[in-house]
Amino acid sequence: MKRRDVIAGLGSGILAAGLTACGNQADTKKSATSSFKTIHWSMVTTWPKNFQGLGEGAEYLAKLIDNMSGGRLKIRVLGAGEMVPALQVFDTVSAGTAQMGHGAAYYWKGKMAAAPFFGAVPFGMNAQEMNAWLLKGEGLKLWEALYEPFDVIPRPCGNTGVQMAGWFNKEINNLDDLKGLKMRIPGLGGEVLKRAGGVPVLLPGSEVFTSLERGALDAAEWVGPYNDLAFGLYKAAKYYYYPGWHEPGSTMEAIINKQALRSLPDDLQAIVLNACLIANQDMLSEFTFRNFEALNTLQNQHHVILKKLPDEVLDHLKKLSVEVVKESVANDKQGQKIYQSYHDFLKGVKKWTALSEMAYLQARQDS
Repeated sequence: MKRRDVIAGLGSGILAAGLTACGNQADTKKSATSSFKTIHWSMVTTWPKNFQGLGEGAEYLAKLIDNMSGGRLKIRVLGAGEMVPALQVFDTVSAGTAQMGHGAAYYWKGKMAAAPFFGAVPFGMNAQEMNAWLLKGEGLKLWEALYEPFDVIPRPCGNTGVQMAGWFNKEINNLDDLKGLKMRIPGLGGEVLKRAGGVPVLLPGSEVFTSLERGALDAAEWVGPYNDLAFGLYKAAKYYYYPGWHEPGSTMEAIINKQALRSLPDDLQAIVLNACLIANQDMLSEFTFRNFEALNTLQNQHHVILKKLPDEVLDHLKKLSVEVVKESVANDKQGQKIYQSYHDFLKGVKKWTALSEMAYLQARQDS
């Protein structure tokens, strides 16, 4: 046989063998994939369906788990009101009616006095500091212990960064302007406003615009430019105040029914928990990216009046916050432990934040 015929024959044999091997691998992969039974979960949320940033964060988490699991675990995301009202999410996951929930811990203050420490504390930690306390300090362990009696496992699943102080139908020039002010504001921030003479109102996001537009509220905080623009809050109030003293680094949470999680194979359990960490960073990046664009739109297209709260008001709110935060867990042994851990970590980390982030930002601003 000619040399080239021999080489061609060998090449054909190698190619045929390779194709057979690939076919066998494909068949094996297909067989392995088809042997898994798809698991279906429901995720109830405190947000309107597909709401920008927050609602999308829940959708992102569900899709991430689907992709990471190769389609073995699929999660149907339900907006506030589709299965249960926004403020019943925790109880629904606790009961196992839904396997997961997506919301914020301060909504459960009436159930657990210490819950807001894992969402937002007035004049407390920012997003970077919260992630450090939760993921490297004692935070997550204490959070898990707080939810343990309810068969719920929490994970940080997003952060808005520093929020805005809110939308107001009148200017805030001094402390007297807070007296009698009916404002949508949750958590410990609401308690601080109450002590300052205001009237805090807890409402889900879907009711904020209507209540503000109709005059049932004098003011309302929601999140920040990105979300507030989507809600059209600029149509209901013209004064937009900063900074968000009440929510300096609002951690969003994924809550998982303990029995549902434990029923999963080990690899799917790991996927669910680690997907939350990915979603946690993704949301903060999203808000950082979107907020400045939205603020430009609010100011330049909708002519929103941007104002800083007077120093007198901020100083007074800060003084009241120290009292309210400490008193919120005065009769709760577990809450006192959480408070002490949060307080000690903040006391230490804020020194570094001042020397690093704050000093740099001031230098950059002045240049």
